[in-house]
Amino acid sequence: MNKFRMHILICGGTGCVSSGSNDVFAEFVNKLQIGGLSDEVQIIKTGCFGFCEQGPIVKIYPDNVFYVRVTPEDVDLIVKEHVIKGRIVEKLLYKDPVKGTAEHEHRHIGFYQNQYRIALRNCGIIDPENINDYIAVNGYQALGECLTEKTREEVIDIVEASGLRGRGGAGVSTGFKWRAAYKSAGEKKYVICNADEGDPGAFMDRSILEGDPHSVLEAMAICGYSIGADEGIIYIRAEYPLAVARLRIAIAQAEEMGLLGDNILGTDFSFRISLSLGAGAFVCGEETSLINSVQGQRGEPRVKPPFPAQSGLWYKPSNVNNVETYANIAPIILNGVDWFRSIGTEKSPGTKVFALAGKINNVGLVEVPMGIPLRDIIYKIGGGIRNGKAFKAVQTGGPSGGCIPASLLDLQIDYDALQSVGSMMGSGGMIVMDEDDCMVNIAKFYLDFTVEESCGKCTPCRVGNRRLLEILERITSGKGEESDLDELRDLGAVIQDCSLCQLGVTAPNPVVSTLKYFADEYEAHVKEKRCPAGKCTDLLKYSVIPEKCIGCTLCAKNCPVSCISGERKAVHHIDTEKCIKCGVCFSKCPTKAIVKA
Repeated sequence: MNKFRMHILICGGTGCVSSGSNDVFAEFVNKLQIGGLSDEVQIIKTGCFGFCEQGPIVKIYPDNVFYVRVTPEDVDLIVKEHVIKGRIVEKLLYKDPVKGTAEHEHRHIGFYQNQYRIALRNCGIIDPENINDYIAVNGYQALGECLTEKTREEVIDIVEASGLRGRGGAGVSTGFKWRAAYKSAGEKKYVICNADEGDPGAFMDRSILEGDPHSVLEAMAICGYSIGADEGIIYIRAEYPLAVARLRIAIAQAEEMGLLGDNILGTDFSFRISLSLGAGAFVCGEETSLINSVQGQRGEPRVKPPFPAQSGLWYKPSNVNNVETYANIAPIILNGVDWFRSIGTEKSPGTKVFALAGKINNVGLVEVPMGIPLRDIIYKIGGGIRNGKAFKAVQTGGPSGGCIPASLLDLQIDYDALQSVGSMMGSGGMIVMDEDDCMVNIAKFYLDFTVEESCGKCTPCRVGNRRLLEILERITSGKGEESDLDELRDLGAVIQDCSLCQLGVTAPNPVVSTLKYFADEYEAHVKEKRCPAGKCTDLLKYSVIPEKCIGCTLCAKNCPVSCISGERKAVHHIDTEKCIKCGVCFSKCPTKAIVKA
C-alpha cells in the first residue's frame, strides 16, 4: 500500500466538470507520470467543494492550499512549484475582493467561514467512487450500530427526538414519518429517496449524490431497518447523468462488501436499492406524484389521506424523504440527539443547504445553521451583490417560494420564520435579485414556470394559476387595471386554499409576496404604465438627454431599425413609433445620454 506524501483533490462535481476540471485532472495525471511522481502524490477526483463561482477548484493536502479557476495550462506550474519545490502558486489563490488579500486556506475565505457542514460533510473530501474513502470517515458505522445495538423503535426514537425536519419541502418531522410507516401494517414496505430536484437554480441534492452517494444509501438502509422495509428506490431525474453514474457505482460497491443485499453485516436484515429515472417533471417532486411515476403512471398527485406511510408505492406503506434529509441521518445516529439539537434553532435544529445563485458575487452551494440571519448569507457568505448594485430581494424555496425584500435582511432563516413572511424553505433554492430587477416581471417568470409544470389534475391549479399569469401579462404589457391587483390577491388566496397538492398551493407565493412587499411597482405598472426597473419591454420608452448627447452617432449606427436621427456632433433624436426597444442604443451610448423610462 502506497504512503503518499501529498494528495491533490480536484473538484469533480457537475459545475467544475462543465468548467473543465476533467481536463485538469487528466493533465495532473500526465504531468505526475512524466515527472515520476505518481507513487508519492495521489490525485483524487472529489465531489463539489461548494464554491462554484471559483471552479475548477484544486486543493492540496497536507499543505491545505486552495487553488481556484485552475486550467490545464496551470497544472505544470503547480507541479513544478508546489509539488516539487513546496512553493505556493500565489496567482492561483482566491483573492478577497474587499480585503484585496490572497487566501491559501479555504477556512480563511469568507464564503466558508460562516458555514457548518453536516449534509455536505464529505463533499470535496472523499472520492465518491471509492467506498473505502467513505468507510474511512466512519461510513456505514451508523448502520452497523443500528443493526447490532438498537431496536427498530430505538432508531426511530433518536430520529424523532433530534427534531430533524424534511429538507425537501414543508419541513415535516422525519421521525414522525418514519414512525407512521413503522406502525402501518404490511409485509411489504418501501423506502423512497426523492432526488427529483426540479427547482430552477437548485443543485443541493445533485451535489450530495455526486460527492457522497454512500451517505444516502446508508441512511436509506437505516430507514429500511427501522420501518421494516427490505427495498429502497431512488427516484432521480435522468438529467443528472453524473449523479446517476456515481449512485450505480456506489450501490454495486456496497453490495459487493455486504453493506446492501442479503443478511447485511451478518444480521437477518436484508435491503436492496434500485434507481428509477424520472423525465424531469417538476410536479414529480411531490411525493405522491413521484410514486405514481415510479409505478409507470402519469405523474399526478393523489388525494391525501391516505398518506404514503399508509398507502404509498404499489399501495404499500412507504417512507419518502429527500436526499438532504437522508444525508443527516448517519451523523445524528453517531453524534447523538443533543449534538444535533445544539445546532440551529429549537423548532428547526441542524443545518440547511442552500443553492445560492442570481445577482450574487459568490455563487455556490452553502450549508449554514438554521437561524442564521439572511444578511449573513447574502453579504458574508455570498460576498454581496454583483457590480456594487443594491440588494432588492431574494426568493427562497424555488419557483413556488416568496420574494423577501431588503427590509427583512435581518430575518433569521428557519422554517417558521420563512413561512411567517410569505415564503418557504422548500428544497433550498435561494435566488438573489438586485435593483435592476422588476418584481412584477419576476413574479410572472416564476408563475409561467409553475403553470407550464402543472399536471392539470385539479382546477384551482390548472385554471387559476393560468388566470393569474394572464393578469400579470396584461400588467407588464401596459394593459393592466387597478381592479387587477385585487383580483390577483383574491384569486391567489383561492388557489392556495383549494389546490390538490403543494405545487398548486404554493404557486401563487411569488405573486402574493411581491404584491405585499413591492406594491409600489405594481401600481407604477398599472397606474403610470411604467416599469421602474426598465425590464418590461412594452412599457419602455427610450429618449435622449440633450445635455449629455455629444453627437458621436454610435446609437444611430447600431440601431437595427434606423429610428435614430441626428447629425454628427449634434443632439440625436429617437422616433418612439419606430423603436423596437431592443436597448442597443442604451448600451452603446458612451455618455449615458440615452435613458429608459
